Amino acid sequence: MGLIKFNNRIFYLSHEPNTDRPLLTYIKGDEFSLAIDAGNSADHVDDFYKALESESLKKPDLTVITHWHWDHTFGMHNINGLSIAHKKTNEFLKEEKNRLRDSSYLDNLKKENIYLAREYANNKDIIVTLSDIEFEDELVINLGGLRAEIFHTQAPHSEDTVLVYIHEEKILFLGDSTSEDFFNNNYMDIDKLNSLIDTIEKIDCKTCILGHTEPLSKNDLLNYLKSISV
Repeated sequence: MGLIKFNNRIFYLSHEPNTDRPLLTYIKGDEFSLAIDAGNSADHVDDFYKALESESLKKPDLTVITHWHWDHTFGMHNINGLSIAHKKTNEFLKEEKNRLRDSSYLDNLKKENIYLAREYANNKDIIVTLSDIEFEDELVINLGGLRAEIFHTQAPHSEDTVLVYIHEEKILFLGDSTSEDFFNNNYMDIDKLNSLIDTIEKIDCKTCILGHTEPLSKNDLLNYLKSISV
């Protein structure tokens, strides 16, 4: 699967349902490049970087994490440059790193999650690491010609949800923020969903990019979310 060129500044590697690999994005600034999410394994990162190389794009200088779940973070140890995550993301990752010291915990993970079992077949090592840069509310990075506005927000999927907005391109990256809470019996908190809807409505974006689907228009996403928020 090759790299998809959204425009001259934005590129992405599509999600892969077979192993629950999320969509990985590359944002090309004049000075720095930014990736969104670190993939679910070192192999996922390697495939992303090979796709970038095939398009003569350098490896990202920075990688921002949208939330702590394994499919977005278990490749962090293999990224180029520096990683950026919310304080809560690092707290969750620290807990996960400690739990993985128990081999029985890993065995149970593979039994309960067929996607993780497929990605980590043949006893491939799971390595969990914390981010290099940590923030709490908002972080703005000047990539050169583009401003990446990285901010924490309330969402039903995870407490540490981070969104990324590129004003110049009118694109909002939402990770898995619109989904249910998989660690709470797939519970959809309608109040948190409505809060997220309000956040999206206030942002001047045209395109919304999620973790496990192809890009959507802002209107299409909002119409869908409103249909499930009642």
